[in-house]
Amino acid sequence: MPITRKILLSLLLLTNVSSSLALNPMQKRVGRHNVVTCAQKVDHSGQGSPDSQYLQKREVDLASLYPEHNISVPIDHFHNDTSYEPHSSGTFDLRYWFDASYYKDGGPVIVLQSGETDGTGRLPFLQKGLLHQLAQATNGIGVVLEHRYYGTSFPTPDLSTKNLRFLTTDQALADMAYFAQHVIFEGLEEKNLTAPGTAYFGYGGSYAGAFVAFLRLVYPDVYYGTISSSGVTQAIWDFWTYYEPVREYGPPNCISIHTKLINVVDIILQNNKKYTPQLKIAFGLEGITYDDDFAQLLSYPIGGWQGRNWDPEVNDPSFDEYCGNITYPSLINNASANATANIRELLHAGGYSDYNLALTIPMVNFINYIKTTYVSPVLNSDGNQTLDQAYSTHNQTFYSQDDLSQDWRSWPYQYCTQWGFLQTGSGVPSDRLPLVSRLLTLEYNSLICRYAFNITTPPNTEAVNKYGGFNISYPRLAIIDGEEDPWRGASPHSPQAKNGGNRTSTTEEPFLLIDGAVHHWDENGLFPNETTATLPPAPVKEVQAQEVAFVKAWLEDFRAGKA
Repeated sequence: MPITRKILLSLLLLTNVSSSLALNPMQKRVGRHNVVTCAQKVDHSGQGSPDSQYLQKREVDLASLYPEHNISVPIDHFHNDTSYEPHSSGTFDLRYWFDASYYKDGGPVIVLQSGETDGTGRLPFLQKGLLHQLAQATNGIGVVLEHRYYGTSFPTPDLSTKNLRFLTTDQALADMAYFAQHVIFEGLEEKNLTAPGTAYFGYGGSYAGAFVAFLRLVYPDVYYGTISSSGVTQAIWDFWTYYEPVREYGPPNCISIHTKLINVVDIILQNNKKYTPQLKIAFGLEGITYDDDFAQLLSYPIGGWQGRNWDPEVNDPSFDEYCGNITYPSLINNASANATANIRELLHAGGYSDYNLALTIPMVNFINYIKTTYVSPVLNSDGNQTLDQAYSTHNQTFYSQDDLSQDWRSWPYQYCTQWGFLQTGSGVPSDRLPLVSRLLTLEYNSLICRYAFNITTPPNTEAVNKYGGFNISYPRLAIIDGEEDPWRGASPHSPQAKNGGNRTSTTEEPFLLIDGAVHHWDENGLFPNETTATLPPAPVKEVQAQEVAFVKAWLEDFRAGKA
């Protein structure tokens, strides 16, 4: 059975957006003629560069530019820890790629941890972006290292719950340390480029950002410094605050309308249930059996906020398209007068009779957006898939599959066992309207934990938070975050951190917040002939320049023998 759209949409929420996070396949099916795009804060004037076709062709061929390599690493690094019983003395191939074009004797090795995704999605960073900039500036080797249980780096013959026991952050940290201590780079075999004799620096974004922060603490003699970008260092079970930056920084009119529309849905589903069938029919979603699945689907568009990026090539426009639809002053897609009459009845049933006229057009356009973006692609596909098959969480048959082709299992296993980050609507305080339905509870969002892994208890977040959580700090550990990132609430820049997430930034411990940025905007970059007066944006350029400067300073400290 193919992976469901429900899983694909859910896996979007943490996976890296800047490169490897593929745009939501459902969102990409929306044609521009079907949507109205909201005004964008990011200037995309550079996307029509004359060499754009050539550059895209170069990037498509990255696999030939950067051949893959493997290093044999232990499946089980911790034979004294009973949680990994039965232990394994075997090894597996951990995949990596590297670029040594700028390397000169004495240069460092800079390892980008690919995190919870296939590492091939990170290959553009060997060619452009921060990893490339650091390698060039330091005469170093740039490396992309795949995480165990992702891509092709699987230690076990299947992904059964029993065989996922080796998928922990601690085991993966040990992999990255082992790599630095044992790697031999093809073409440079005569050189000993292992740690601690060679300076090793680590970079990661999002989960991988937290990962390299922990790496610096756990293996300080192996990695001389690390950069944690949008690092989610505080594991949180009920992460309802994920959507709060969208409320704070999103277009006010869009957020106001959106929260009211979601509230209409919640009132009908929870308090006026006789209108539920009529509501589902209006959206073309009468094929969705469970009300919480229905509510979840209507909450998807707001999640596009995380995919916003300054780089036109990787920017996900779906949030702006959605806002453009629901704030448009007239009906889109030739909606009929009969449809608006039906909508007014539903708005009344949802407690918004006083706003009836003001919300009628937004609700009709909301419905059309959902139909165009999520419903039609399923019903018009050749796969004969039902809406329940595409979007339901209540699908034990699907979740019971555990062969290696079910690689979607890896990240849910990690958040079910250690990380949490379930983005609920039920956790939102009663003094505000949620941006996603209150039917999205911990119980509902953790169904995958029960169905896929037979896990019925909250994750052991202490396995993550033992490293310092919000307040993690260490010499030569850089913390970089985006001002508008929905994951900021799980980072050291969170208002819940010490001093409200404010620290003094130094060369020894950089602490930088990128103005207007979302999820690790410092990671990607442009070719020189793609840059314009506004691309990359000044805040991104400034932070990347600071990152290059402090890594060069760290390298000088390493050469001077500073501990």
